[in-house]
Amino acid sequence: MGHKVHPTIFRISTTTTWPSRWFAREDAYRAQLRQDLSIREFLMKELKDAAVNRVDIERSRGQITITVHTAKPGLVIGRSGDGIDALKKKLMKRFFPMAAKKVQVNLTVLEVGRPSLEAALVVQGVISELERRMPFRRVLKMAIERVKKGGALGVKIAVSGRLNGAEIARREWLAWGKIPLTNLRADIDYANAAAHTMAGAVGVKVWIYRGDVFAQDRLNQYQPTTPSRREGRFGDRRGPRRDDRAPAPAAAPAPEAPAA
Repeated sequence: MGHKVHPTIFRISTTTTWPSRWFAREDAYRAQLRQDLSIREFLMKELKDAAVNRVDIERSRGQITITVHTAKPGLVIGRSGDGIDALKKKLMKRFFPMAAKKVQVNLTVLEVGRPSLEAALVVQGVISELERRMPFRRVLKMAIERVKKGGALGVKIAVSGRLNGAEIARREWLAWGKIPLTNLRADIDYANAAAHTMAGAVGVKVWIYRGDVFAQDRLNQYQPTTPSRREGRFGDRRGPRRDDRAPAPAAAPAPEAPAA
């Protein structure tokens, strides 16, 4: 049997980072994790037509920063910022009703640079076309052409279910280029979702290969920012280690004896 690994989790700390960045223990960890999942589900429903790529959440003491990456920031922000203010009020009312004074919520909207290279946005486009009862082969070919024009090195799209209303479910896929799933430095974006058609649910999976990320270009998200224990706050009182000491100066050469 083949061992399937999620492409995004497989490349955490090399080409991708965690969508939620905070630290908690035991019950607090479970509560905050459930809250993060609920916030993402709520934002995806509220911003269904805004082409949301992903939602990042960062927590610190008394502060929560929610970053929405979207291809249509104008729909989220609204005219003169009315849309984002109303969305923030809904978030506060639903998730932080009792801790409004204790928790500061910051809602930020960022625009996606190249939406045709984001797997989540490609999945949303395929789902919308399948729900409009377009032939699935035509949908896959059109999606692959858009990804190719965006500058990708490879793309693969798979659909499974009662395709075109057939009575027997099956799995079909189309691919172009290369998808090195076993290479850790390969920047592969992956997303999956389901289209709800008249014949039933149709699953959609998308892999996009955007090139390699080498060591000098990797994210510095996991690089330590605090001083090590050896350095300390007041310096190292133990003195330098033997390996850190400056090399001893070379001995001066002995003077030559005068010629007879």
